[in-house]
Amino acid sequence: WLEALGQFNPAMVDACQSAYRGGRLDLDFYRVNRELFAACPSDSIDYAVMERVTAERDGTFSGRGVVVPLDVGWSDVGAWAALWEVSDKDAQGNVIKGDVYAYETNNALLVSEHRLVTCVGLDDVIVIETPDAVMVAHQSRAQDVKQIVAHLKSQKRSEYLLHRKVSRPWGHYDSIDNGERFQVKRIVVNPGATLSMQMHHHRAEHWIVVRGTARVTRGDELFLLTENQSTYIPIGITHRLENPGTIPYRAL
Repeated sequence: WLEALGQFNPAMVDACQSAYRGGRLDLDFYRVNRELFAACPSDSIDYAVMERVTAERDGTFSGRGVVVPLDVGWSDVGAWAALWEVSDKDAQGNVIKGDVYAYETNNALLVSEHRLVTCVGLDDVIVIETPDAVMVAHQSRAQDVKQIVAHLKSQKRSEYLLHRKVSRPWGHYDSIDNGERFQVKRIVVNPGATLSMQMHHHRAEHWIVVRGTARVTRGDELFLLTENQSTYIPIGITHRLENPGTIPYRAL
């Protein structure tokens, strides 16, 4: 495969190899270099290689490969409408995932990951609810979601690129609320994990322990916090958070 790809699209192979060499190990993940991978040419397997291996007949392809017609059902589930088509449906033709109530609604794809979703009198729609955003579209226009993404990008909205829940080597955080001059995060720190030493010039922080034990560095101080305790991190003070316990540490 790599030989064929290298012959038909060497720029793609070079870009992927550069991104891999420039990557880093992150716990159980190996993360390729974001900037180098973004520069990789975009093409599908069939266009980039498989439809071209028949060139072997005239000797221009040095490897061995064939394309064989196969008459079977196939979908790459590359769109929301395709997901509706391949999923099990109820008596009204609805595909329902999560906390959803549909009344007099037909042939719909209704997905809830976080909140209750209710639908009344709708036909042929797609409703996708996540902690990040809610999308509502007619099935025939589902491919136009790329127009929404382009608009969000032009408006410099973070939703087109980032999730509300963000994974880190030490655990994860979920930005559950924000407004003028404040942001609230739910933080989970894995047992034995440590956040890097930090200092902020423009914001203070308040930490409230929900579960577990934290070892806190605040300036020259080092102390433990347990469930229902809290601390204040002033602007300009170095600070670090560690989980010395055996259970995940949860805080706001």
